[in-house]
Amino acid sequence: MQKYPERKPCGILVGKVALVTGGASGIGRATACLFAQEGAAVAIADVDEEQGPPVTQGIINRGGDALFIRCDVSLARECEHAVQETVKQWGKLDILFNGAGITRRASVLETTEEEWDRVMAVNVKSVFLLAKYAIPVMARSGGGTIVNTASGWGLVGGKDAVSYCASKGAVVLLTKAMALDHGAQNIRVNCICPGDTDTPMLRNEAKQLGIPQEQVIMESAKRPLQRVGRPEEVAQGVLYLVSDASSFVTGTSLVIDGGGLAGSE
Repeated sequence: MQKYPERKPCGILVGKVALVTGGASGIGRATACLFAQEGAAVAIADVDEEQGPPVTQGIINRGGDALFIRCDVSLARECEHAVQETVKQWGKLDILFNGAGITRRASVLETTEEEWDRVMAVNVKSVFLLAKYAIPVMARSGGGTIVNTASGWGLVGGKDAVSYCASKGAVVLLTKAMALDHGAQNIRVNCICPGDTDTPMLRNEAKQLGIPQEQVIMESAKRPLQRVGRPEEVAQGVLYLVSDASSFVTGTSLVIDGGGLAGSE
């Protein structure tokens, strides 16, 4: 009888364990689902206990392996707990995607100290905290990959968004510094810089600015590709950065914005 070789599971992330913050919605959700589709076990860390569990269960229903962890990413103890629970569940951590983020659309004069502190805590401090607890775990197992979420407005300024722009610019340089510090441990660190993407956060921006959601979507059509981005498209960029396809890429910022910054000075 002819003997056929054993069939191996498909997917470029088979055998990998990923922790995704902000995985209950938007880009985080799309990325968590894509990671699972590609074979990774995925821990979804989010403060949203209403949307997070259904996303996790959806992955499980499709044959994936997932875990929901309630986590306020601005708090050290909860970030440490998220990493610990991930390792407790699967024994290791290969991938960290810092997808959690918030925005406050306001100038310096309109931004309160409390709003400034909250944006910086969720968008920047969280990246520091998750990396602080994840990197030792990755180093013990021979390496790993970290992808942080910056923004096109982390590379150029944006109107009425001082705290958001400052936070995302910080993420860009934090990413580069981490890449320099941990390359010798075989830990690659990169960030994505999305443009306008059709997420709940983008629609919340419209509410903050007091304009119709449709107007924000229409304004996105001014970019070269003439449309707003989809979370699934940004997730594909994250997948590239955590996969072996980008094995010689670290310390970089991947712009995913439909060409919006192509003509920026």
